[in-house]
Amino acid sequence: MIPTVSVTRYVTPLREGGSLPGIVEADDLGTYVCKFRGAGQGVRVLVAEVVVGELARRIGLATPRLVGLELDPQIARYEADEEVQDLLTASVGLNLGIDFLPGAFGYDGELDDEDDPVGARILWLDAFTANVDRSWRNPNLLRWHDEVWVIDHGAALYFHHGWSNGTTAPERFAAQAWDASDHVLRRYLGRLGGVDGEAGDRLGHDVFVEVLAEVPDAWLEAVPGAESPEQLRAAYVAFLDARLATRAWLPLERAS
Repeated sequence: MIPTVSVTRYVTPLREGGSLPGIVEADDLGTYVCKFRGAGQGVRVLVAEVVVGELARRIGLATPRLVGLELDPQIARYEADEEVQDLLTASVGLNLGIDFLPGAFGYDGELDDEDDPVGARILWLDAFTANVDRSWRNPNLLRWHDEVWVIDHGAALYFHHGWSNGTTAPERFAAQAWDASDHVLRRYLGRLGGVDGEAGDRLGHDVFVEVLAEVPDAWLEAVPGAESPEQLRAAYVAFLDARLATRAWLPLERAS
């Protein structure tokens, strides 16, 4: 699983989004953006962050290192902001840490090399994982060390939010078309066919099993038909296997 470190200090909130992530320091001397288990979206968002982040890494995209952040209840006692204190109190236990990239800039719409396949790879990843949150309103891309980095994948893998009645019908997710009309990199639609073979070849059942093994047990909440972490991991793998086995989701027919 992803390595686990302990939070030593809460530094400051990041108020760009509704989930109120925060900058924290940890006992490995690292600085992280913390996504809290007690935020309104719940732990399934943390699962999506790990799964999609690791898939991004597998297909050659730059994405920050992930850790589990163990939060002690004592941290909340020294926070003056009542909203933040409530969030910290609700998030005691294991949270997600995303390596803080000091000096990173928001994506400005340009790539250093327009022939670089990174734009099309990001589109492919978002189509495969059904990510609905990479528009100009919220690009979730950073420029750091002359690379474009993909971040914030919690809005992907929407299917797991419908598992209250059981982990059924992976074929429905497999066939679900993905809409790129609002995507920040939609100009690369015409290049999706060129990256599809390579990206798809880098993934597969064994890779999905490895990626799901990175998800901590603490975030894999039981649902009907998948009561244990192992069964939950197998359900995610089944949905990803089904998605990769078809291209109904890939908007090639709208490429230009």
